[in-house]
Amino acid sequence: MSLRSDNVKKGAERAPNRSLFYAMGYTKEELERPLIGVISAHSEIVPGHIHLDKITEAVKAGVRMAGGTPIMIPSIGVCDGIAMGHIGMKYSLASRELIADSAETMVMAHQLDGVVLVPNCDKIVPGMVMAAVRMDIPAVVCSGGPMLAGKYDGEEVSLSKMFEAVGAYKSGLIDECKLEECETGACPGCGSCAGMYTANSMNCLCEAIGIALPGNGTVPAVSSKRVMLAKHAGMAVMELVRKNITARQIINEKSIKNALACDMALGCSSNSVLHLLAISNEAGVELDLKTFNEMSEKVPNLCHLAPAGPTHIQDLDAAGGIPAVQAELLKEGLIDGSLLTVTGKTVAENIEGAYIKDEKNIRPISNPYSKTGGIQILWGNIAKDGCVVKRSAVAPEMLKHSGPARVFDSEDEAISAIYDGKIKDGDVVVIRYEGPVGGPGMREMLNPTSALAGMRLDKTVALITDGRFSGASRGASIGHVCPEAACGGNIGLIEEGDIIDIDIPGASINVRVSDEVLDERRKNYKQPEPKIKSGWLSRYAKLVDSAAKGAVMKSADKI
Repeated sequence: MSLRSDNVKKGAERAPNRSLFYAMGYTKEELERPLIGVISAHSEIVPGHIHLDKITEAVKAGVRMAGGTPIMIPSIGVCDGIAMGHIGMKYSLASRELIADSAETMVMAHQLDGVVLVPNCDKIVPGMVMAAVRMDIPAVVCSGGPMLAGKYDGEEVSLSKMFEAVGAYKSGLIDECKLEECETGACPGCGSCAGMYTANSMNCLCEAIGIALPGNGTVPAVSSKRVMLAKHAGMAVMELVRKNITARQIINEKSIKNALACDMALGCSSNSVLHLLAISNEAGVELDLKTFNEMSEKVPNLCHLAPAGPTHIQDLDAAGGIPAVQAELLKEGLIDGSLLTVTGKTVAENIEGAYIKDEKNIRPISNPYSKTGGIQILWGNIAKDGCVVKRSAVAPEMLKHSGPARVFDSEDEAISAIYDGKIKDGDVVVIRYEGPVGGPGMREMLNPTSALAGMRLDKTVALITDGRFSGASRGASIGHVCPEAACGGNIGLIEEGDIIDIDIPGASINVRVSDEVLDERRKNYKQPEPKIKSGWLSRYAKLVDSAAKGAVMKSADKI
């Protein structure tokens, strides 16, 4: 069969190229096989990636067993938890674009025939998927798997509880000994943090969209099944190469809607909105924020995993995993079972025989947590282009809320006020100039949301921002406000004490200020100086598009 890699290894004119392969120890026999990139985010700075060397070796073994030659290629990856709460978080979302661009560069420069993507954490997963769809080559995602839940105070916990413990400590609800007990018990080992945070959301959605094998989203990192899954991923990509099944044959308009349906049923991170928009953009699929609400109206929420509830990804796996969720959705025709996946089979064939094994962790579609999905998009005079909330993690009493604005021009100012006890019941904390352009980098803010939760204010105080909230955030945390303040959005015109009305079921968010008053304020408005004036982030701020479009890089004709 004709291979893309023939461009670097066939014919007399490629003798110099072959000599460089021989310099690395490749044999003639290996060069006669398909060359498969194994793009691994293994590093010693990310707990979700610390074990990816072993997963990568298992993928390589699978490729070899199926007749290919695996070639490991490294990828960067930011740990959002370690980057949280300081300048490092400005680099996290921006790194998604670097990952996509670098994966494209390595695969295209060396003309690889297929690729297995080995990520695990927040921006690494969508970044690699974006590259696969952009290049449109045979591709399989094989993530590193979720961390097991930790233990604290006799309960299963994960990283969100750790951040909330800081708020409890700051408000005097726990002492230093209890804080240390949580610190040493919350994250017991390798893997992506154990709740339905952004990393696990995207790993589950890779399975739902068909670009990963069943089990990718939920099999624990420490399980032998994860190693087996990796070997099968290596075998699967070889079958895709033989059949010339490429990423865009799997990721298309219909499969993206399947992913959206699973997103709503699972109660995924609000960041999944950004990433599905970005993946759709690479696939050439039109997707806008209205589609999320249309899907939310149709698809019920079946899971309440941390931070929405007390259960974790290991519990979802034991209850039947993503196939069990898909099987429930297929009963009501809420997903398309005919679509092709990387197994070479259809969705319906993959999930045949799947069922819910524990209704405490996956509710049947006849008895959901709510008739609407986990994500809701809101619009109003604060967010004319929309904003996002993880509805399934909002307490019922906060689904509608009105209160005075407490305005902060950065996360740092807001967290200082929260820790100092300056935020009171009923307030609406407004954090602005943290968007893709204004941040720059649209940093995610788990510190303020978890501090409020730890202080027991998550059921009385709302937060809105043109930045992002972590997948580990809970409560009325409303992010991605568009247009952002740095791009002239009305969130930049809100003043201290303005009353803000939030109606999540009604999909609206407004400040009680007339258009005339907002216009008058705009006349006196002065845009702050950019926070970052050099380096990669300064370039990013000039090139990044709105969060309503996935915070992707602007197309060449818009620069």
